[in-house]
This record gives sequence, structure tokens and C-alpha cells, in this order.
Amino acid sequence: MNCRLTSLIVFLLILTGSSVFAQKHQALRTEIATIAGAAKGKVGVAIELLEDRDTLTLNSNARMVMQSVFKFPIAIAVLHQVDQGKLKLDQLLHITKADLPKNYSPLRDKYPEGDVDISISELLSYMVSLSDNDVCDIFLNRVVSKAEVEGYMHSIGVKNMEISASEAEMMASWPAQYTDWTTPAAMLQLLRISYTGNVLRPATRSFLWKIMEETSTAPKRMKGLLPAGTVTAHKTGTSSTNSSGLSPATNDVGIITLPDGRHLSVVVFVTESYADAATRDLVVAKITRATYDAFATTTKRP
Repeated sequence: MNCRLTSLIVFLLILTGSSVFAQKHQALRTEIATIAGAAKGKVGVAIELLEDRDTLTLNSNARMVMQSVFKFPIAIAVLHQVDQGKLKLDQLLHITKADLPKNYSPLRDKYPEGDVDISISELLSYMVSLSDNDVCDIFLNRVVSKAEVEGYMHSIGVKNMEISASEAEMMASWPAQYTDWTTPAAMLQLLRISYTGNVLRPATRSFLWKIMEETSTAPKRMKGLLPAGTVTAHKTGTSSTNSSGLSPATNDVGIITLPDGRHLSVVVFVTESYADAATRDLVVAKITRATYDAFATTTKRP
């Protein structure tokens, strides 16, 4: 076989493979858009196969309310201070009753009177894995400010993200939650660089993804329809619903390990939705499962 014929065959194989890939992506994009319709609001989706940077998005540059998803960048900013030697994971913080106001807090449930010393690592687990609101504000008040978190995100290239309100401020004012926002594309970028890049040192990066895997909140969202045992490292975010039935945020973002060991980064934001909570959770679960099925059965791009 001469070189010209060999080159032609290779070109045709690549062309055919790329065409099949494009068809699968279009089918998935159509399926996601159909699923999103049930949310009765705006749905933003960003997906990336980390090993080859293959992506698919819907409303990727739309401004989305983060709610507790903002605890993910806060955790990264805290761990960055650990990397800089300003903190240690085993360093203790003294928690007082004043640190534990009437907000959602598994830590306060365990220590209602405070007066306890808790390590930075355990506090991070409470904030990320259990989405503890009081612990989140302990970090923002005593370890790393909102401006410092936002500034660090911008310094590592994640520009479309603002962090202006604490959990207490969001509890006190409905509009405040809209000041903590990002885009699906920006959150996808943060997932990628914090998982594969040099944003954190290996030890702190491993710790971050360990506590992300241990997330127990909103089990019917990203993990809701995935096969049992699928490794999923994620962070949820949930707003309240106002008297008109409007829910500004039903979110889940994270990284799923596929059966062949590849890693699928998934961001789903459901914003300004008038659907009920079960429907919103199911929208996230169905989008995640459709994405999982599409990429789990797709080999590496030619």
C-alpha cells in the first residue's frame, strides 16, 4: 500500500470518527435541552471530559446564582493558605457559641454551646461535605475574606465569579444571594484546574477531592440516577423558595469517574425555577445520567 493511499484511509477514518462524535454530541445537546424544559426556569450546563478536553455546553456564559456551590472556591482559597504555610490542616480554631448562629449547621447540632476546638481539616469537611453554613461563615470571618476568595479566583484565571455575600447575609436579605454568582463555563474551568492543574499542591488537592467525594447533601441530584458505586466528587447549592414559588438556585457541580477511569466534569445550574423541588432535583439527575451514558460509551476522539 503506497503512502498516499494510507494517508487517505487515515483521513477518512478520522473524518468518520469525528462525524460520529459530532452526531452523539448533537443528540446529547438535544436531550439536555429537552430535560431542562421541566425546570420552568433557566438551566446552565457545562460538561468536559478531562482527559481530552472534549466539551459540551448549554447557556454556558449565563450568570447563575451559586448559593452553597460557593463553598467550593472558598475551600480552595483556604487550602491555598495551607499551601502558603499560613495555615495547617491540623491547626485548631476555637469555636464559640457566637460563631454558631441560627443557621443550617451540623456543627452547631453537635456542639450547641460551642466552646470547642476544631481542626481546619474537620471544619473544611463540615463546610464542603455537609455544606455547613455556620462553618462557611467562620472561614469567611476569621480565615479568608470574601474579597480574598474572589481575588484568588480571579488570579488563577476564573474571572466570571463574584463572592459578595456570606451565608448570614444571604439569610438576612433575599437579593444578597444574587451577588454570589458565576457562569457554568467558569465553574467548569475551576473544576478542571483544581483537579488537574497546579492550583493546589498534591496533598491539599487530594484532601479537597476526598471531602468532595464525601458530600452527602442533595443525594437525588448529580448522584441520583448514576450507577451504584460511581465515584462522584461534587458540591451542591440550594436556595429557598419564595412565596411566588421561585427558586433561584438548585445546583450541583463536580467530577464523575467513568467505568474506564476517565473523568467527566459536570456543572448543572438550575436558576430562577418555578418547578417544585423534586422536579428540579430530577432535572439535575437526568442531565447527569444522560451525560454519563453518552461519554461512558464514547471512546477517545480519533
